[in-house]
Amino acid sequence: MKIFVFLLFLIPNLGFAASMNDIGEKGKSSEVDRVIEIKMYDSYFEPTKINIKKDETIKFLVHNYGSLVHEFNIATKKMHLNHQPEMMAMMENEILLGDKIDYEKMKEMAKTDHSMAHSHSNSVLLEPNKSGEIIWKFNSEMKLEAACNVPGHYESGMIAEININYNCLLYTSDAADEGLGVD
Repeated sequence: MKIFVFLLFLIPNLGFAASMNDIGEKGKSSEVDRVIEIKMYDSYFEPTKINIKKDETIKFLVHNYGSLVHEFNIATKKMHLNHQPEMMAMMENEILLGDKIDYEKMKEMAKTDHSMAHSHSNSVLLEPNKSGEIIWKFNSEMKLEAACNVPGHYESGMIAEININYNCLLYTSDAADEGLGVD
């Protein structure tokens, strides 16, 4: 019986860990290949498409220009759908308050429920007019997307497509002006 209970707790955690490893890993600032600026508005990201080369380490500079709290989260569609109940719980527990984040309540609730800490290396959660960054190494060719999982935002289309090895174009400011590397 003890083994059965142990396996019940272990298997879901291994599944989540494998999913995180499958999409990439936290990158090192000393290994950044390029920087991509992400602008978040109240129902969309700019750019809407991000082209990455496999094994590239990207530093995302994320700015929230919207009037609401937004998240930039790198994951598969399935991972986003699995993360959304955690985001709903953050709203129900009044951690996410529309245009602000109650960091004190977040810290307190995280003592008993670690998902309330929202401290994932593939994600940044920002209040309006705030900025953050993610350094991520894309070591697989899985179909990924960046999305905002604040309740209702994913459903309204706040998703950016991440194309790995898509034409293998590098992003530069000139490439952005010509529509290359990102859309």
